[in-house]
Amino acid sequence: MSGRRRSFLRDNALSLAFLLLLLGSLLGQAVSGVAEYNEEARTAGLQQVSLWRYVTSSRFAVDTAENWQSEYLQFTVFIFLTIWLVQRGSSESKKPGDEGRESDKKQLVGRYAREDSPAWARAGGWRTTVYSHSLLITMTATFVLAWLAQAVAGRVAHNEERMRELLEPLTLGQYIASPDFWGRTFQNWQSEMLAIASMAVFSIYLRQRGSPESKPVGLPHDETSSDD
Repeated sequence: MSGRRRSFLRDNALSLAFLLLLLGSLLGQAVSGVAEYNEEARTAGLQQVSLWRYVTSSRFAVDTAENWQSEYLQFTVFIFLTIWLVQRGSSESKKPGDEGRESDKKQLVGRYAREDSPAWARAGGWRTTVYSHSLLITMTATFVLAWLAQAVAGRVAHNEERMRELLEPLTLGQYIASPDFWGRTFQNWQSEMLAIASMAVFSIYLRQRGSPESKPVGLPHDETSSDD
């Protein structure tokens, strides 16, 4: 293995590891999902499907989309709230007193940008404004798109069940207003909010040596950051 390739793998190890875990999780979801689907089909006397047919079905799509939208909602809410709200002692929070968007000097934008700062951070005007909020914009847009995908795929899957019961299919608007859609949605949202709250509180009192998500092991509980 060349030095350049080793350097690439080392410098991108975290994102590559999560990508492999994502692919493995999707494969596991597909294999277990098609097995469950075919078991239900056998019980109901319906036709079984192949793995490919299952992963291109509305059932697989809605299960995937509803998880993705809740994850991106978690990031969106967390990014926004941590601008303005703090939790003393948490490694997930800014220090009390640092609430808000912070000064241009601290954010290294406009005339305070460095030579190696991103071009739009140095440009000023609307480009710096957009770039200053680009992470929240991207996370919000991804959440909305995944939520819409959940609604579209969920309607198709829900209507398939209704047709088997000889019921009229629902329009997209009717499905979005239905208990099935909001039940799926709130079921995922509550787990994401619990995860965020747990991480914010646990990181006050618990440590993981070597992890950037943890304070240094010896730092006092009420110390929010190791920065001066």
